[in-house]
Amino acid sequence: MAEVRPVRLFLLDDHALFREGLLRLLGSDPRYALVGHSGTSATALEEIVAAAPDVLMLDYDLGQETALQFMERLRGSSFAGRVLLVTAGLPDADALKLIQMGLSGIFHKQQSTEDLQRAIVEVAGGRVLIDQEYLQAILATGQTPVVPRFTERERATMRLLLQGKANKEIAAEFGISESAVKATLQQLFSKTGVRTRSQLVLLAIERYRNEL
Repeated sequence: MAEVRPVRLFLLDDHALFREGLLRLLGSDPRYALVGHSGTSATALEEIVAAAPDVLMLDYDLGQETALQFMERLRGSSFAGRVLLVTAGLPDADALKLIQMGLSGIFHKQQSTEDLQRAIVEVAGGRVLIDQEYLQAILATGQTPVVPRFTERERATMRLLLQGKANKEIAAEFGISESAVKATLQQLFSKTGVRTRSQLVLLAIERYRNEL
């Protein structure tokens, strides 16, 4: 049986007590490998790029800037991991922008540490952890979009994405390979003009829910 590789984590949070507590919690769990942490966003970007974590755990209020401003800088780097926002709260407008930028999940600090540990593993595995009711509450658009012509496989894939399924689970559902699922996702990205799974989930809820 192949050994499961631990999820490589980087924590960026300017609240020292929260950061240190989380480092102790996650550092004692073999499912995770802490590759870096920082309390200031000013110097964190280069550290994150160098550490190449699977998941960046990011607070919204970073003192000198917000997660939105930091994500704008992160997008211009070579960082290829996933971003899980771990926050006490954020404005709805910024939440929507962050999702549009490819955020993989939003986790509220009021939830349990056990929920956070599960969220990290699921985000690392390719799931988008953004509650649909929360998404619907922050969406506001007066546009009447042109709906692309989706195949039945594409519609079914989007339905499973809305359920939070990862590529492996979608492949098992259809009895196909993960590479075939990735090919379908690329077709969906091309048709909808998005670049990430989280953007596709957002768009599916915002514009295409009635088509699924």
